[in-house]
Order: sequence, then C-alpha cells, then structure tokens
Amino acid sequence: VALALGWAMWKTYLGRPQTDWHRREAIGVLGDSLWKGGKPEEALPVFEAHLALVRRHYSGEEEPLLGAQGNVASCLDDLGREAEALVLQREIYARWAARGISQKHTILSGYNLAVTLLKVGFWDECKTSVRDQLLPAARQTLGSDDDVTLALSRILADALAGDPESTRDDLL
Repeated sequence: VALALGWAMWKTYLGRPQTDWHRREAIGVLGDSLWKGGKPEEALPVFEAHLALVRRHYSGEEEPLLGAQGNVASCLDDLGREAEALVLQREIYARWAARGISQKHTILSGYNLAVTLLKVGFWDECKTSVRDQLLPAARQTLGSDDDVTLALSRILADALAGDPESTRDDLL
C-alpha cells in the first residue's frame, strides 16, 4: 500500500515546477516507500534525484539537504556500499554537530554513523564517538531509557567486544 501511495503521490505532483514543495516531498516519499518496501536498488536513484533537486532549488535550507543526504547514505549502506555511505554520514554528522551535540538530529545522525563504523570495523572511531560524545548527549537529551540511548550503549559494547585490541579493562 505504501509503495502504491508513493507512486500515486509522485504522479500527482510530477507536473508541478521543480521548485514546488509538494513535488520535492513526493519524490522523497516515493524513494522512502521503495526503500522501506525492500527495494533499495530502485530507491537509490530516486533518493539521488531527490538530493539533486534539493541541492539545485533548496540549497539554503540545510535540514532538507541533510535529510536527503541521509536517505542516500542509508540506502548505500543497505546495498553494501558502506565506504560511500560513510563519507556522507561523516559529513551529515559534522553538519548537525556544528548546531549542537545534544540535539536529537545530531544524536540520530551520530547513531547512523556509529552503526556503519561498527560494520566496517573502525573500532577506535566508533568507540570514541559513542563513548565520549553520543552516549552522554543521548542520556542528557533523550534519557537513559530511550531506545536510541540503549542502542548506542549496545553499539559501544559491540565495538569493545569486536575490537581485537580491546583489553580486559576496556570490557569491564
């Protein structure tokens, strides 16, 4: 149903100018419905077109740009293209972090980055960012029982356990 609605929305607003907000949202919804419908290979070009549209016509609006980049990064990650995803995720996190480490968007983009760092085995960078920045900010902003805070704790534990250079003291 979501995929059909995504296509219907896109077809409804396709004829509008590229600067039209509804058209911008429609292409994003289509990409999202393809991606969530288990079709990341079909979603990626739609997300890339959405990103190009945002860059071309909404370059002064940082939040839509970061959201569109995040969609591309997540899709790349799902397709096993972690190196490309990592480049985007680092940029997204840096731009959100410049607005404040304790903002929810910053914490969520840091979480996405940490997941990919863990996947590719960048243990030290993952441990440092989660332990020193993300986890304290998440506890303060979201609370200790929040799902994102708990997921960050799990990522830190996985990074400590997965790092062959971790010492016994690191794990305790």
